[in-house]
Amino acid sequence: MGPHPAVAAIRLAVRRVLHDIATGQAAEHGSTAHGGSGHGAVAVAHRTGGPSTAQRHRGPAPATAPLVLVACSGGADSMALASALAFEAPRLGLRAGGVTVDHGLQPGSALRAEEVALRLGGLGLAPVESVAVTVGRDGGPEAAARDARYAALDAAAERHGAAAVLLGHTRDDQAETVLLGLARGSGIRSLSGMAAVSGADGRYRRPFLQLDRQTARKACLVQSLPVWDDPHNTDPAYTRSRLRHEGLPALEKALGKGVVEALARTAQLSRDDADALDAWAGQAESSVRDAEGVLECAKLYALPPAVRRRVLRRAAIEAGAPAGSLFARHIEEMDRLITGWRGQGAINLPGKVVAQRQGGRLVIRQG
Repeated sequence: MGPHPAVAAIRLAVRRVLHDIATGQAAEHGSTAHGGSGHGAVAVAHRTGGPSTAQRHRGPAPATAPLVLVACSGGADSMALASALAFEAPRLGLRAGGVTVDHGLQPGSALRAEEVALRLGGLGLAPVESVAVTVGRDGGPEAAARDARYAALDAAAERHGAAAVLLGHTRDDQAETVLLGLARGSGIRSLSGMAAVSGADGRYRRPFLQLDRQTARKACLVQSLPVWDDPHNTDPAYTRSRLRHEGLPALEKALGKGVVEALARTAQLSRDDADALDAWAGQAESSVRDAEGVLECAKLYALPPAVRRRVLRRAAIEAGAPAGSLFARHIEEMDRLITGWRGQGAINLPGKVVAQRQGGRLVIRQG
């Protein structure tokens, strides 16, 4: 008798991602899916074929095998992810480890982090690490905690030489992210939500973006995996919590079931469109600069608005404006120097960057 359907679903999602990681590692080290001799070779079966030797393997992977870490808070999503990683990684000749981050925002958080680390070790993951961070204030509590967490995960991945870090974001999380982006009014890229692969060199992988939160919770239940429900997830002081417990239920009540699936689908479609427009802007950028590399207003004006604004954003970031502080209103003000020129003065951008129209050219530089 096979595993429970929820367990089978999470394992399949993780298996697909691990397959991609293993294949990429094998290619990087000059080996093939059929057992090349390069250093760090990984045996990988084609998705349509039978299991390889590594897939049939039930023991721990060799110490030289690529390492995949799971970021685990102890909640249902990340515990389900950790259990699936522990099960699937040896079958693809990969090592599996875990990292839990103590944000220090609640009483007893250090003890809970140690408990999570022990649970990860009990699943057979190694290495396992608990990392304490200091959360700042920039961007609000949620953004500051996220920044501190990713910095810690990046450092852990570098420390252990990990090939990838798995994150437990689900389809429900994706739907919430899309709605938050919609509320900010920050464009199609914001509506594209979280990418399945992100970070430096594709470090972060999100296997569960097509699975709902309930599937992960059910997988933990049937495997008797203890989970911790973060009280911040139900605290109305946090925007995402209000959206999760008030906003989305209200939408489903008004529009019917299927809102979460529709929002997740919107994220993927928006990401495809945004990627295409970004590529177009990248190709167009060199054609709208003069011999000195300065943007020419007439050539910018001829571009479609969506492409032109992307060129302007790229130019502002290149001049030193922090990407995270560059909002839609900044780009719109720059765009008016092209499309609504009335002799207005320079535009002040984040990072002490100034955009100014000078004799038919748009000069963007440090002020």
